[in-house]
Amino acid sequence: MRDLIKKLVETYGPSGSEEQIRDAIRAEVEPLVDEVRVDALGSLIAHKKGDGQRLLLDAHMDEIGVMVTYVDEKGFARFTRIGGVNPLTCIGSRVAFEDGKVGVIGVEQKRDDADKIPKLEQLYVDVGATDREDSPVQVGDPAVFMRPFAAQGTRLIAKAMDDRIGCAVLVETLRRLEETPHDLYVVFAVQEEVGLRGARTSAYGIEPDVGIAVDVTGTGDTPESRPMAVKLGEGPAVKVQDSGMIAHPKVRRLLVERAEEAGIPYQLEVLARGTTDAAAVQLSRSGVPAGCLSIPCRYVHSPSEMVDENDVENGVRLLLEVLQNPL
Repeated sequence: MRDLIKKLVETYGPSGSEEQIRDAIRAEVEPLVDEVRVDALGSLIAHKKGDGQRLLLDAHMDEIGVMVTYVDEKGFARFTRIGGVNPLTCIGSRVAFEDGKVGVIGVEQKRDDADKIPKLEQLYVDVGATDREDSPVQVGDPAVFMRPFAAQGTRLIAKAMDDRIGCAVLVETLRRLEETPHDLYVVFAVQEEVGLRGARTSAYGIEPDVGIAVDVTGTGDTPESRPMAVKLGEGPAVKVQDSGMIAHPKVRRLLVERAEEAGIPYQLEVLARGTTDAAAVQLSRSGVPAGCLSIPCRYVHSPSEMVDENDVENGVRLLLEVLQNPL
């Protein structure tokens, strides 16, 4: 799966500008399903037809980024967040715009609070321009962090693991899936990072009987981290609760039982901050039993996120156990 993961994490696609990543994913899944379409908001929906219950699998394909809000007379660009961007991880980072232009994030040198973490409005993007007219970027241009994919042992490091790793899990699951008793819809959703928007509209249109999101979750295995019973390499995590939802007991039990029956390692997850597309799916129409399979990830919403390859592989195995058997 490494080639697939590398391709997806290195493809441009911030919230609201997912065309390039959507095209990349479409090329992977189109030969594997009966029908592929793009809905009104831009989410990619792959349909593998069946006679059973309507099952929705979801992973969001957008990534965090920045957007230009102002270009000053010297050509330096001020910016705002696209999603959960932390100024602490920005300084010195490179960002790439949709057309491939590159900038470096700098910080104001003369600050009254120079001994503190800078505020976002104290940062800027340097695109090498000499003045405003020379700048290759303008107000409204989005950009994403630049980081190459790297593998060290079983640890995989890149920007946009959130949630291209979930997209990779779904693509690989479709590759390996031969038959399923379910009427399967696989959604690669837009604009999760700015409000779970693509999943909300896609689920409304599909009207599934059951929904499962695949996303990343934080870990509690780094120095002085917030206590959390999730570690890299210990298996994918079955969500119990996060700040946006309580997973449906039926879906949680389904994932746990399938893992135990197949001897697949898993963890239970309670996430204090953050949520996933499952929260939007759960509240679609009159309500959908929904849950989430999470890939443990260190340094979420930073330019360098880390997952373990074994957790990714076991996530695929667990989804196959769900899809190949009745619910």
